[in-house]
Amino acid sequence: MKIAFHGAVQTVTGSKHLLTLNNGKKILLDCGMFQGLGKDTIYRNKDWGFFPHEIDYVFLSHAHVDHSGLLPRLVKDGFKGTIYATPATIDVTKALLLDSAHIQKQDIHLLNKKRVEEGRDLLEPLYTEDDARATFDRFKAMDYNVPSKIADDIELQFFDGGHIIGSSTVFVTITEEGEKTNIAFSGDVGRYRDPILRSPQVFPQADYIIIESTYGNKIHEPIETYATKLLENIIETCLNKKGKLIIPAFSVGRTQELLYALNELELDGKLPPLEYYVDSPLSTKITEIVKNHPECFNKSVQKLMKRDDDPFDFKGLKYITDKRDSQALNTTHNPCVIISASGMAEAGRVKHHIANSIENWRNTILLIGYCEPNSLGARLKKRPEEVGIFGTRHAVKAEIRTIDSMSAHADYNDLSQYLACQDISEVKQVFIVHGEPDVQIEFKTRLMKKGFKDVIVPELHQEFGLT
Repeated sequence: MKIAFHGAVQTVTGSKHLLTLNNGKKILLDCGMFQGLGKDTIYRNKDWGFFPHEIDYVFLSHAHVDHSGLLPRLVKDGFKGTIYATPATIDVTKALLLDSAHIQKQDIHLLNKKRVEEGRDLLEPLYTEDDARATFDRFKAMDYNVPSKIADDIELQFFDGGHIIGSSTVFVTITEEGEKTNIAFSGDVGRYRDPILRSPQVFPQADYIIIESTYGNKIHEPIETYATKLLENIIETCLNKKGKLIIPAFSVGRTQELLYALNELELDGKLPPLEYYVDSPLSTKITEIVKNHPECFNKSVQKLMKRDDDPFDFKGLKYITDKRDSQALNTTHNPCVIISASGMAEAGRVKHHIANSIENWRNTILLIGYCEPNSLGARLKKRPEEVGIFGTRHAVKAEIRTIDSMSAHADYNDLSQYLACQDISEVKQVFIVHGEPDVQIEFKTRLMKKGFKDVIVPELHQEFGLT
């Protein structure tokens, strides 16, 4: 059996890892889209490194586009197999794929207008909304903790990953010549004591582990502090300075965490009487999907729901879907809180809100999660004197703040706890994926000090034999 790494290799996007059995069967772990890599992005999203029509199965860890976003392209290019995921992952993935196709359509339209003027060949999106819908019939739902024989030689089991709704550790058992090999793929690991989701589950002993490393060299602030810090930012910006608090937030996970925190503040009698906007059609849709999967909530949320049937709703909350209503938020002078996608501030409506607010000292841009190094969010974190948005330079007069405790990714301590269920002496190899190179090197050193014998940071398209 062999494993090849075709994405999320020394970067945090494009998760794709290919298992090839001795009998020729092929299993793809995730099928993610590369994002934010500049000119290389389009090329990498078209360069599979394998033949899609040869893939038999896809085992999907979770719905984020950097893990699921190329599924329609895979089907378009010849994949005819089955995609296995949890019910919540399937529901969220369908929404994200349709949204991704819509965004591509808009982006390609703008690019092609310039290319027509320049006499250059027109571009095509990676896939369309019809391509996305053609993928839906290939999904097959599997619940957590239920081992399933995919084939005589392949057994699959999902364990709660605690990262976003429906996320999983993918645990695969391959039988070849009477010998069983256990492979654990972390997907993205969530944090312990998450306010909404259950903590990552323990998983059986693995021979090989593929593990993410996004924050493999960092320690986050305690999760318990983020509601307090959120309230401090609301008071300082909206009450004291009479400004707008603009929060770039991922539609999946982060938006719901914010709404849950704000609801808790209201229940405690601490939430200021303001207008709170969720300005993202996708965030609105995902929030409804999350509400439909209470089985994924932790015990605290389950208990809260006995006295509050909607832990994501509170007085003053308004959802904005119409584009004109979104544009109107840019001209209002009323203090308010605007939660809008994308989380890295690299696209979507939030980028317009930032462009219209960043030159006013009364306003605050609050960054609450990971930002890819080239994104607008990452540039703002450096607190520059000016920044370019939509080709225009803006003086940065608004306050730039961060809350690191809201990250949905495990830090080093979380990753260590995640691996604690394993007998290190039984693990043959650990492959580190989904992280920046310097982080991965440091994480590798730490794992080897813990006693893992063979820790590898693979290169793009690199293949290894599993014996």
